[in-house]
Amino acid sequence: MRRILPIITISQFLCTSLWFAGNSIIADIAKDLSLEPQFLAHLTSAIQFGFISGTLVFAIFTVSDRFSPSLVFFCSSILAGLFNLGISIDGIHSTEILIFRFLTGFFLAGIYPVGMKIASDYYKAGLGKSLGFLVGALVLGTAFPHLLKNLITGFLWKYVVYSTTALSLLGGLCILLLIPDGPYRKSSQQFNFTAFLKGFQQQNFRSASFGYFGHMWELYTFWAFVPVILAAYRNRYPETNLNISLLSFLIIASGGLACVFSGLVSSYFGTKKTAVIALTISCLCCLLSPLFLFSPSVILFLTFLFIWGLAVIADSPLFSTLVAHNAPEESRGTSLTIVNCIGFSITIVSIQFINSLSDKMDSQYLYMLLAIGPLFGLFALLKNKSGKS
Repeated sequence: MRRILPIITISQFLCTSLWFAGNSIIADIAKDLSLEPQFLAHLTSAIQFGFISGTLVFAIFTVSDRFSPSLVFFCSSILAGLFNLGISIDGIHSTEILIFRFLTGFFLAGIYPVGMKIASDYYKAGLGKSLGFLVGALVLGTAFPHLLKNLITGFLWKYVVYSTTALSLLGGLCILLLIPDGPYRKSSQQFNFTAFLKGFQQQNFRSASFGYFGHMWELYTFWAFVPVILAAYRNRYPETNLNISLLSFLIIASGGLACVFSGLVSSYFGTKKTAVIALTISCLCCLLSPLFLFSPSVILFLTFLFIWGLAVIADSPLFSTLVAHNAPEESRGTSLTIVNCIGFSITIVSIQFINSLSDKMDSQYLYMLLAIGPLFGLFALLKNKSGKS
C-alpha cells in the first residue's frame, strides 16, 4: 500500500503536464502563425472545453465506475498524448491547434478525476491527505511546461510538445502496470444515465460542490493570466527584466506545496474548516490585487503573486475530499467527474469574461473580479452547518 500513493501522484504529474503545454509556447506559436494576443484565452478555453466534454461523457456513461479505473487512466493518457502531439504538425493552422487542444482536454477527463477515483478506492481514512498529494501533482504538472520552455530556450518550441507527450505515455504505463483496482472499489455493471445527478439530491454534496465551483471561477483564470500579469509588469518596469517562463512555473508550481500542506493540516483541523480558510485567503488576494500588481517594488509584487499562487489552489484537494466523502458510494467516480465537468465549465466563462474586459478595464483592477467565485463558494460552505468535515 505504501507505494500506491507515490505512483499515482507521479503518474498524475506526468500526464497533466499536457494541460498547459500549449500555453507555455503560445508566444512562439503566435509568432509563427501571426496570431493575435487574444489567442491565449481561446487556447486555454479549448482544452478546458475538451475536458468539460470528456467529463460529461465519462459521467453519463459512468465509465470510471463500470470499467477498471487503471485501464481507463492508461487509455486516456495514450490518446491525450497523441492529440497533444498533433499541434506540432508542420503547416498547422490556428483552428486545427484548437481542435487538437480540445481533444487533448477530452481525454484528460480520463486522467485527473480518474486518478482521484483510484485514490479513493485505496484510501478512506486520510483521503484529504492523499488528494492533497494528487492535486499537488496536478499543479506541478500544469506548471511544468513553463519550466520546460525555459530550459529549451534556443530550441524549437515543438520539443515542449514532444516531451509532454512522452511524459504522458510514461505516466499511463505506470498506472497500468503498477496500480491494480483498489480494495474499496465498487463496480457498477449497468448503464445509469442519471447516476451523475444523484449526489446533488444531498445537501452536503451540493454545499461541497458549490464551494468547489466558486474556487474554480478563480483558479484557472489566475493560472492562465500569470504570464500576462508578469508581462504587463515587465512592460511597465522594463528594467526588472523578469524571466516570465521561469516565474510562471514557480508561481503556479508553488501551489503544489500548498495542496500537500492543506491536505496534512485538514486531518487536524477538519477538511471543511481548512477549505474555508484557504478560500478566504485567495478571496482577499483578489480583492487586494490592485495594491500589489503594479507596485514599484518588484519584491513586493512577486511576493504577492507567490502568496496568491499558494492560496488559489490550497483548497482544491479539500473540496475534492468533501465531494468524495458526501457522494453516493456506488457512483463516487461519476460524482467526482460531473463536479469536475461543471467546475471546468465555469473556468471557460471566467477566462473569457476576464479576457473580454482586458482591453476595456484597467488591468490593475481587472483581477478583483475573480473574487466573485470565492465569495459564492464561501456563502455555500458557511450556509451549510452540517455535513462531513
